[in-house]
Amino acid sequence: MFEYQAPEDLLKDKVILITGAGDGIGKAAAMCFANHGATVILTGRTTAKLESVYDEIEAAGGPQPAIVPINFEGAVEKDYDDIASVIEETFGRLDGLLHNAAQLGSLTPIEQYEVDVWNKLMQVNVNSPFMLTRALVPLLRLSEDASIAFTSSSVGRKGRAFWGAYAATKFANEGMMQVLADELDCDVDDEHRSIRVNSINPGATRTNMRASAYPAENPVNNPTPQQIMPLYLYLMGRDSKGTTGEALNAQ
Repeated sequence: MFEYQAPEDLLKDKVILITGAGDGIGKAAAMCFANHGATVILTGRTTAKLESVYDEIEAAGGPQPAIVPINFEGAVEKDYDDIASVIEETFGRLDGLLHNAAQLGSLTPIEQYEVDVWNKLMQVNVNSPFMLTRALVPLLRLSEDASIAFTSSSVGRKGRAFWGAYAATKFANEGMMQVLADELDCDVDDEHRSIRVNSINPGATRTNMRASAYPAENPVNNPTPQQIMPLYLYLMGRDSKGTTGEALNAQ
């Protein structure tokens, strides 16, 4: 497990957007960031789930979150530009972006993979993070300490049979992370500060996606999403300044 003890006020006054914040790792990150002082922007396709997370954060005494529902399967460029406009009008900047939303697709050989499913995963897992990042970078540049984190996977670092589009999209996330890290670390002047960009491999975690991929596995043998949060906190907080372009493991 990644070892890091986060100060209670680590994310005080930060504004952080989390995709797929309705459950699983996204929900855990939203709750954890809020518990450490961040104002979180909850995005996902199921409004009821986002509202539930919103209520839990408020009940725990965290800063009032924001909800931005979006269906990544059908979202287009204007939808992402609209999100950026709302954030700019409401907060004036963005300090963190966690790309967490993803679909698993089919676990099947490439030669049998359905084209429609392949294209859907490319849209949700690759095109959406690209368009969202593209729209939000100008707001991240306004932060004094900005961080982008992509959610990767072990099969996005070494391909394995039957993981098809999911593995391919996670390889794409790793490549996008490396390109962005190189671009955003060197593009600095008096008005534009560097933005660190890294990827996180959560590892085997007790989530619905993991259960779908490994139905015979006993889920209690895996850590909960809450238990892998130290790395997420580290990357969103000040202690990770200077860490960019890294492919990191949460456990």
